[in-house]
Amino acid sequence: IDTARKPATIPKTMESKMRQRVVMAGVGAAAGLCFYLLGKIIDADWFSHHTILALAVFAGVFFTGLLTMAGPISNRQAALSSAVLAALIAALVSLAGLRFADVDSLVSEPIAVMSGFILGSLPLPFIIAYFGPGWRNYPALFTQAWSIFVRSSVAWAFVGVVWGVIYLSGALFNIVGLTLIDDLLNVPVMPWLITGATLGLGMAVVMELADVVSPYLVLRLLRLLVPVVLVVMVVFTTALPFKGLSGLFGGLSVAGVLLVMAGAAATLVTAAIDQSDDLATEAGWMRRATQGLAVVMAVPALLAAWSVWLRVAQYGWTPDRLFAATAGLVGLAYGALYVGAVVKGAGWMGRIRRANTFMAVSLIGMAVLWLTPLLNPEAISAHSQMARYVDGRTKAAALDLYAFSQWGVAGVRAKAQLQDLAAAGDTKLAARLAQFKSGDTALPLEDPAPVLADLVAAMPLQPTGAVATRDLLLAGASADQLRQWLLPCQTKMTKDAPGCVMVVADFLTDHPGEEAMIIGYQPDGWLRYDGLMLDAGVLQLRGVWSQAITTLEDKDYMAMIIDLQHAPPPMSPVPFNQIHTGQGMLFFQP
Repeated sequence: IDTARKPATIPKTMESKMRQRVVMAGVGAAAGLCFYLLGKIIDADWFSHHTILALAVFAGVFFTGLLTMAGPISNRQAALSSAVLAALIAALVSLAGLRFADVDSLVSEPIAVMSGFILGSLPLPFIIAYFGPGWRNYPALFTQAWSIFVRSSVAWAFVGVVWGVIYLSGALFNIVGLTLIDDLLNVPVMPWLITGATLGLGMAVVMELADVVSPYLVLRLLRLLVPVVLVVMVVFTTALPFKGLSGLFGGLSVAGVLLVMAGAAATLVTAAIDQSDDLATEAGWMRRATQGLAVVMAVPALLAAWSVWLRVAQYGWTPDRLFAATAGLVGLAYGALYVGAVVKGAGWMGRIRRANTFMAVSLIGMAVLWLTPLLNPEAISAHSQMARYVDGRTKAAALDLYAFSQWGVAGVRAKAQLQDLAAAGDTKLAARLAQFKSGDTALPLEDPAPVLADLVAAMPLQPTGAVATRDLLLAGASADQLRQWLLPCQTKMTKDAPGCVMVVADFLTDHPGEEAMIIGYQPDGWLRYDGLMLDAGVLQLRGVWSQAITTLEDKDYMAMIIDLQHAPPPMSPVPFNQIHTGQGMLFFQP
């Protein structure tokens, strides 16, 4: 018997199946009732927020573990294991909660939320495997991890279907004047009980059909994406030397995209190699594609980590950057292990499976550390920002005091140190603290004059005599907005042609004065359009709609901008008519 493929405990008779369904529905209903009561406790404010947080975490982890593991292991084993896991996680979250006077700040921290999610989900396959062939048995871990995902997805889909039937039935009853269902749903606890009982029943039924509702359909479908994602990654990697790296370092969002792509690649590689060589993808070209994806996934992971590091070197640590850096390190570790596994040759799939087990355990350990004083993101961030101010890398006017106020106890201590420095004679810091105390939490706006001067010097203008209109429009832009227009102007399309142009004309015939359109060739190869106009003396940005231009090639983009730089373009009316009504205008969208 393949214990990795089949649950350790599956009801055999109809009687035992019905008994398990009743038990699981009851557990789900109890979960719904528990969360309903927690909501009432929060509203009544009976306990401290830290106590309520601990209770909520315990309840969430306990019921999630019990509903997920009951079936693959016995109900008793699932309940005991879930209770122990829930108690440990609740204790860790409570410990992390001591960093803040208000637990809302903890809940808003991405590191804390992700750590709690990791600790509540990743250990479940290990616990199930522990009661079977052993917690390090990769076939059992692989099968149970994917089975949990499939069972949970199907059960929640069943909950959605049940609620759809309930609302449809209520609508039908209302047609004939019956309010039975509406009256039932108006009882505050009923939606919680129905959702929980339905989820538990769905989990029980899906578990009975474990051989039918298996993860192998999902795995087979995921394998089809391996060559597609490999091509995307190869094209991305090949284009980097030609398009440049400037687009990689605009912020954490770019690093996030790179890390998500690396994570998707790791997931597809894991799906392709399955739980053993015998069950892995068989086609030779697919195995080579899987090897290629395992190697090339290290590129976005490395670039993401580099991008985050540049932000940290420039601005110092914050909790968000620590979260991004942690994710980047995880991506680097996966990439390094996968590349090493493939480079060593024969047995590469087995080495990747061992790497997956190692990384799963490492993630659990890292999540534990993030919730302990050993890795306190708020304390690390406060210390980093303080050090940058003391050594002069951050000026007093640039101190984000509002961020300090969001960093709990560590932020309070850092602000106290700043106040001591101000009292010792730091007049600029004293002025910044006074500004923050007055309620002005925003950082002083950057002076746009230097950026404006660079933009005016770099951006061609047509017609060349429209200097007054250009200056009037650009005078209302912020430094950040000017910098966005300056970037394409500093990107040379040819030796003498910058990648931008401003065209001034009367674009809006029913609006007084002239408007302007800025067209910029971005470093990533796309065109950026911005419409500029003044409304009551205030700069307004308007969208620009392009027809056919989006289908052009790079050389055509460049040729269009160069033509606009050399001479004012001919103007013509938009080719459509509109209906004027008393309430507005109607027209076909081009």
